[in-house]
Amino acid sequence: MGVVAWIVVGLVAGWIAHAVLGGRGGFLGNTAVGLMGAIVGGFLFRKLGLNVMPDVWGNLITATVGAIIFLLVWRAIRNA
Repeated sequence: MGVVAWIVVGLVAGWIAHAVLGGRGGFLGNTAVGLMGAIVGGFLFRKLGLNVMPDVWGNLITATVGAIIFLLVWRAIRNA
């Protein structure tokens, strides 16, 4: 996937994570959360031996799960 595709996947994943968990999010915030989620999700899925299809939908699922986990950890650290 190209850089633009990763940004779009990151934006959508960040938006879904904010929709699931609530809270504020703008274009840059959702994109950052989604891109961090892609990193976190990719790392966790690889460590757990979970394989997803290497297409846009698989990347979106991985990034969304990672973004939700990232937001939960981020909020726990920030509110501690």
